[in-house]
Amino acid sequence: MSTSRPARPASLAALALALVAVLSACGDLHAPDSRTGAAPSPSGASSPSAPSAPSASPYGEPGTGDGAPHYNENNAYRREGDMAPAHEKDARREADRIRPVLKRLWEKREWDPATVRAALLRLGYEEERVTKGGKRLGGTLTVTGMLARWEDDGYVTPEGTRVALRVHDDACVSAFVQKSNFEVRTNGPYPETGCFEPPYGH
Repeated sequence: MSTSRPARPASLAALALALVAVLSACGDLHAPDSRTGAAPSPSGASSPSAPSAPSASPYGEPGTGDGAPHYNENNAYRREGDMAPAHEKDARREADRIRPVLKRLWEKREWDPATVRAALLRLGYEEERVTKGGKRLGGTLTVTGMLARWEDDGYVTPEGTRVALRVHDDACVSAFVQKSNFEVRTNGPYPETGCFEPPYGH
């Protein structure tokens, strides 16, 4: 007949310490370095003390600006279309015609839509006409005021003018002229806003 002996207090204490050590180590992450026995860096690699690049988010999309989930989907409206090489060349030629006109107006401090429109129509462009449903009826030039933006406690519309010229269905010139500067560039059309670059905060 066997009898069990009560556990010794020293054995219980050792068991408890081992259990605490195991449980407290769970979830700890330790950076490998030469002091902990990690393999040394290959020659030419940065030293262990140099900061490393952050790892990619497991929730982000590869190749996106900030790695945010659904970045490409959420910003598809801001992606301009591709231009055929010949059409891009045509757009650059028209941009070269528009640039000196906007530069002259900017230097004269004349950037209101009526003045800009009149100057560009003298180049032989015709204003684009569009139905309420978005169907284009003719013309290629659109001149409009700047977009309103939020400042302090409300929206304000800065002085200046935005310009869009549709050179081909897949090729545009977009531009602006305002108090601080002016810009003329070529681009493919945007899915929702045509030749104009859409605002942020869609």
